[in-house]
Amino acid sequence: MAASQKAIDNSNRLRYIRALDRFHKSMISYLLNTPELTQERFDKKIENAQKLLKRVEEIPLYKGELQDLQTLVKKIISYKESEKNIQDIKEEILYSSNQLDKSKNARRYKKDKHTSDKFEDWE
Repeated sequence: MAASQKAIDNSNRLRYIRALDRFHKSMISYLLNTPELTQERFDKKIENAQKLLKRVEEIPLYKGELQDLQTLVKKIISYKESEKNIQDIKEEILYSSNQLDKSKNARRYKKDKHTSDKFEDWE
């Protein structure tokens, strides 16, 4: 039995999201753990990481966080062969990545305000 078109589209979408996530994590790990950054090594790392993205077709994403991830990945790729200082590039990418993580975590964890007020009726 053949899979429906909706299932195929969904699997392609998930494959694209995972590829974006993998690219993002590998670049952030590289920037954080490399003691001596050079523009040439950075460009080579982007080229190697892009091989995975090229295997997967680009699919439009509609969720805000996924769109932010997609724009961050495109921003990282745009820094390839850039004239900017590598330290400035590193700071900008890490800042953008941190903002993305903050937006993801803000949705996940919500602080209960006035928690003691919840239990006053029980006394």
